[in-house]
Amino acid sequence: MGAELSLVDLVTQASLVVQLVLLILLFASVLSWAAIFDRGRVLRRARAVADAFEQRFWSGGDLNALYRDLGQDEHRLSGLPAIFRNGFKEYVRLRKVAPTDTSGLIQGAERSMRVALSREMDRLESNLSFLATVGSTSPYIGLFGTVWGTMHAFQALGNMQQTTLALVGPGMSEALITTAVGLLAAIPAVVAYNRYVSQVERLHSRYEEFMEEFSILLQRQGRT
Repeated sequence: MGAELSLVDLVTQASLVVQLVLLILLFASVLSWAAIFDRGRVLRRARAVADAFEQRFWSGGDLNALYRDLGQDEHRLSGLPAIFRNGFKEYVRLRKVAPTDTSGLIQGAERSMRVALSREMDRLESNLSFLATVGSTSPYIGLFGTVWGTMHAFQALGNMQQTTLALVGPGMSEALITTAVGLLAAIPAVVAYNRYVSQVERLHSRYEEFMEEFSILLQRQGRT
């Protein structure tokens, strides 16, 4: 009995549809874990970059020197350094064209920073929609496999004259495996999605606050 109800035997003896459902769920789970580790790494780095940049930015150093230093590795910039460099670069360019138009200088810098912010948020939110999809659809995919397996089990029992628990048990266990696997795929994806969305929102608020403070700083610099 124990050998008949082992997990490996239940999977190998399951119907083709149930096996296909299990394969889909396993593939989705592997991809979701890869996305979970990737987003965790990206968000940790984003926070570390923001901490280091803000510490240097508010230390009272020369903004022109900071701008030049960041330009040495411009193609690899992300987060606050990228937002700052985009805004200050546009500010410097417009100041050469119309140095007395303070309002135009600030608006141009803010537009440039908004573009950089949009790109940064797209980068941070990458794969989050996939985690949401896995978390919301995996239980239903598993449920479909359970329903199909149950139908398959009852069809097999219909051809027997006498039905016992020993005959029903393997078929029902086979059917319920897909529900369990669906939940195992969905739960980590949902937990990670909720956690990462919260972290992305906090980073977005942090970027917005920096942009506002930097705009005020540019306004003061434009009057001098």
